[in-house]
Amino acid sequence: MNGILIDSCILLDLFTNDPKWGDWSESILDEYSQTNTLYINSIVYTEISIGFREIEELEKVIAQLGFKVLEIPREALFLTGKAFLKYRRNKGTKNSPLPDFFIGAHASVSKFSLITRDVAKYKAYFPQIKLVSPD
Repeated sequence: MNGILIDSCILLDLFTNDPKWGDWSESILDEYSQTNTLYINSIVYTEISIGFREIEELEKVIAQLGFKVLEIPREALFLTGKAFLKYRRNKGTKNSPLPDFFIGAHASVSKFSLITRDVAKYKAYFPQIKLVSPD
């Protein structure tokens, strides 16, 4: 079994029953869950938690979906800083690392593929990651 990291946009598609992306996100998770361990990290956990009133609700959904929650390795945190530095040198306007940098660095360091719809930053700052995204 291989590991694959799930971006928060995919889970938000499911939780909000997004009319455009909900079906795609559900089918891609189902497909990859057959041959991969599906992971989220603390950044994704934080981003999706906004839609839940109680932590117990979120924990129940994560368990039902079969996701494992991983902490971000220090090597990935270091790589996040390097990606953010490159972003700033490329005239990026944010003053702190974007969530996508933490997610991308985690996937990169852990050698995980990443299921996402938001490919631009990942392609620009983590081109080594195998992205699973709509065509």
